[in-house]
Amino acid sequence: MMTTITHKRRPEGQWAVDGHDPLNANEVFKAADNGLHVRERVLTEYAKKGFKSIPDDDLNGRLRWWGVYTQRKQGISGGRTGTVAPEDLNDSHFLMRVRIDGQPITTRQLRVLAGISTEFARGSADITDRQNLQLHWIDIESIPEIWRRLEAVGLTTVQACGDTPRSFLVSPVAGVAADEIIDPLPVAKAIRERYIGREEISNLPRKFKTAMTGSPSLDVLHEINDISFVGVVHPELGPGFDLWAGGALSVAPKLGKRLGAFVTQEQAPEVWFAMIRLFREYGYRRLRAKARLKFLMADWGPEKFRQVLQDEFLGYQLPDGPAPAQPTGPSDHIGVHDQKNGKKFVGFAPVVGRLSGGMLGDIATAAEAAGSHRVTFTPQQKLVVLDVYKTKVNKLLSTMEDIGLTANPGPFRRATLACTGLEYCKFAFVETKALARRTIEDLDRRFEGVELPAPITLNINGCPNSCARIQIADIGLKGQVAPDDAGKTQFYFQVHLGGGLESLDRGEAGLGRTLRGLKISVKELPDYVERVTRSFLAERSSDETFAQWVQRAEEDSLR
Repeated sequence: MMTTITHKRRPEGQWAVDGHDPLNANEVFKAADNGLHVRERVLTEYAKKGFKSIPDDDLNGRLRWWGVYTQRKQGISGGRTGTVAPEDLNDSHFLMRVRIDGQPITTRQLRVLAGISTEFARGSADITDRQNLQLHWIDIESIPEIWRRLEAVGLTTVQACGDTPRSFLVSPVAGVAADEIIDPLPVAKAIRERYIGREEISNLPRKFKTAMTGSPSLDVLHEINDISFVGVVHPELGPGFDLWAGGALSVAPKLGKRLGAFVTQEQAPEVWFAMIRLFREYGYRRLRAKARLKFLMADWGPEKFRQVLQDEFLGYQLPDGPAPAQPTGPSDHIGVHDQKNGKKFVGFAPVVGRLSGGMLGDIATAAEAAGSHRVTFTPQQKLVVLDVYKTKVNKLLSTMEDIGLTANPGPFRRATLACTGLEYCKFAFVETKALARRTIEDLDRRFEGVELPAPITLNINGCPNSCARIQIADIGLKGQVAPDDAGKTQFYFQVHLGGGLESLDRGEAGLGRTLRGLKISVKELPDYVERVTRSFLAERSSDETFAQWVQRAEEDSLR
């Protein structure tokens, strides 16, 4: 008689299935003490006793729950990355992320940020691709005063990092654009006030990213967020949101899925809270590499996912709803545009989001001179001045040019994105920000007078983690390191081509085509981008986009 052997299921760390026993070191330290509790220790101990007083679990873990990371020690080559633990690359200075949540930033807030940058961050200030402001060179002794100044004007760093609900992406023109379907700002404000900073959702399996827009330009990358609310008009219920879930990139990219559910503006905050609790209870915790919501979505599928969301966490059924229409215009909001109140909003392009404390103060002054008291950041590392009087537009354009910002950038300045890179990041192999600046200047000079059918997106990432979204760029570059034939360490980029999200020129999202074996050195980068761009211009059909051409082009044309 044959004996049937049954294999016991291996626990994946799903709280609702396996219980709360931690299955790896990261889960152990999270279970030992909630990350939000570190704030009190910063205020009463670490800021008084200094950097060396911070124990490892707080230094390399819980401080992230308050938007604080150790930055990379200066002068350490990218060749050391990956050969030692990231903690061995720690500097005694910190990176700090200020959480914006897509809210308009007042000129008063800009001046506070400018002061913090100048006094405590050596003038650093970078717009991130999640609409945050990132500072560097922060000392632990300065953090209490920085928090005090931020919170005095309604800003915070809470849950800007860590296994938490991260800062939201919100349409940079929410509430003002003339063509807006629905305003997502009340939803973002309600979620922030009700839920952000609550301990019950501060121990998630991994980060949880949110996006929301009512713009027909689809301007918040909704396909690559854990949860997205996308403005649509229901034929019977009117304006509301189409619900998406389970998108993210990194080393295992997956596009989000439509759940087919329609959500009203009033329902959206509780739907968000239901989704994050679903993730908390059913997300995989055993392996951090598989702990994002996208892996649960891949196993369940959107139909089961929606049903569990409704039955176990929301308590009611959501009606079916329509999908978003294809975008009607560019999503970066560069240039001068109409507001619904008769004023204008004006989008400006820094160089890959890099500002300074001085620039922040100057932007506040320029905005006020144009009648504005509000600016927003964009997911493309750009800046938008809202509420500009028509008669003051030209003066604003001129003043911002003097500051170093332009509303009429060259195609590569407009469409290039770069992560933090080797300058400050412990995971990076190559520099990105300075390289991007040099490359942009070179390419915009080489293509001066050449008409491109649309800007070609160039995303530069210093490591494989895709913070700069390499898989959804026309040209995506992933920083890597390897020995050459002589055994000498070389830094180069792996190339992804033809990726993108749904846009004016693209009917649906798709990930890039990887060219295996193609390695582009830092020095070769401008020549390579020029070469492949000119091949596109020479070979494209009359209405063919770069991504469409990439899919059919011979490999020789792409090298």
